[in-house]
Amino acid sequence: MRSWRSSGSKEQTREFTVLGIDPGSLVTGYGSILRTQSGIECLGFGCIRPPRGQSLGSRLAHIYDRLSQIIAAFKPERMAVETVFHSRSAKAALMVGHARGVVLLAAQKAGLEVFEYTPLEVKLSVVGSGAASKRQVQFMICKMLSPAEKLPLDAADALAVALCHINKTGKGHYDLLSQRHPA
Repeated sequence: MRSWRSSGSKEQTREFTVLGIDPGSLVTGYGSILRTQSGIECLGFGCIRPPRGQSLGSRLAHIYDRLSQIIAAFKPERMAVETVFHSRSAKAALMVGHARGVVLLAAQKAGLEVFEYTPLEVKLSVVGSGAASKRQVQFMICKMLSPAEKLPLDAADALAVALCHINKTGKGHYDLLSQRHPA
């Protein structure tokens, strides 16, 4: 995996598709964004929801299978994944870690470059505040990308991760941090 800091300056002019992922064992959000020289375009988004009541292994297999289909459909060059958050519950963090492992495996099998961002980095990049709520992230993503259909919270988070990657690698058009603190 690479960090955004290792990307070269050619990133500012190259078009690419990034698949953002907000991993979870109950709901995994995904969102695909195309970055062009003239702006960004939301290609699609959604949530992977394994059937409730299944074993952890079955839920993880469902996430892997569905994510593999999503990768095949969107054909991204990159995947941006949110890192595990610091949680009051070790069990919740462990469950997210299991889902992240499956996400990383799907990316590896598809030959995608993977970039990881903390929830703080994502919120700062998209909302301008590291303390932003899920609803604030959803609101900003709706304002920036104008999705044609209702945007679930987990899909909004996934699109925010993708947008964070675009902002960090190519000085995207919606980078709130660069507007406040020019380089």
